[in-house]
Amino acid sequence: MLDNTVAHDSLIPPDYQLVLVTGPSGAGRSTAINAMEDLGYEVIDNLPLSLVPRLVEGEPTAQPIALGLDVRNRDFAAASLIELIDSLTRDPRVQLSVLYLDCQPAVLVQRYSETRRRHPLARSQSPEEGVEREIDLLAPIKARADHLIDTTDLTIHGLKAEVARWFGQGHGPSLAVSVQSFSYKRGVPRGVDMVFDCRFLRNPHWEPGLRQADGRDSRVADFVRADPRFAEFYLKLQDFVQFLLPAHLAEGRSHVSIAFGCTGGQHRSVAVAEMLCDTLAETGWAVSKRHRELERHGAMDQVANGPEAKRVGSL
Repeated sequence: MLDNTVAHDSLIPPDYQLVLVTGPSGAGRSTAINAMEDLGYEVIDNLPLSLVPRLVEGEPTAQPIALGLDVRNRDFAAASLIELIDSLTRDPRVQLSVLYLDCQPAVLVQRYSETRRRHPLARSQSPEEGVEREIDLLAPIKARADHLIDTTDLTIHGLKAEVARWFGQGHGPSLAVSVQSFSYKRGVPRGVDMVFDCRFLRNPHWEPGLRQADGRDSRVADFVRADPRFAEFYLKLQDFVQFLLPAHLAEGRSHVSIAFGCTGGQHRSVAVAEMLCDTLAETGWAVSKRHRELERHGAMDQVANGPEAKRVGSL
């Protein structure tokens, strides 16, 4: 966790708003950088690490800056990047965020196979070896990230939307909250901070009139609310989350991810995620939502109907 206490506690706004964008090759860094440029950031890609400190030696800039950094940088080293992060964090003129784009290794290998490109760390070896080597190299940097976006199941448009959610509305210190639903059949999402299991609630799947609907449907939400255990659960959930979020903000966190799971990721988890999003938005938190299984089904429908549902790795 990065400690920006010096910059945050000062009444003088920072001179530079800087976002470092990194992650394994093929995870969508170029797409994220392009999205940030569209949001008004000054984008610099693959700047040598030794030159980054010079960016904060000149006159203050009103325009935020996004730097794309990966193993292709001329003098890239994990230890050097961590040292750079530490030095920028201590600089009161800089408000720093680190965005790490993550992806499951098998999907990274598939993306390299589809594009027929060589991995930068395995020019004469298999993509699998390069992917494994790079993930190990970047592990310490991933641990230092403020924002983590897993692009495994994201389309290009989905990744751009995620970037816009975190970096599109103002650039001052704040806490962005993401709420998502998922199916336990496909595993718990990576990079989440809190996970709540909704499988104890009555399942709308067994109601013929609700089986084809999802948790965004008011009938499904009402069915979930009617469970005798729901009211107490949701009251405690609200109290717990509303207690933790200010504490995370006070500790310098810029992003907290909350996930709700159920059997199929269609009814109960979606309904509860929608409810919590509404509650948090009403109390002033910057919140976004994602329904992993519903997005997946939508992407599959797009593939069936046309070629426009390109994956992140196809760029």
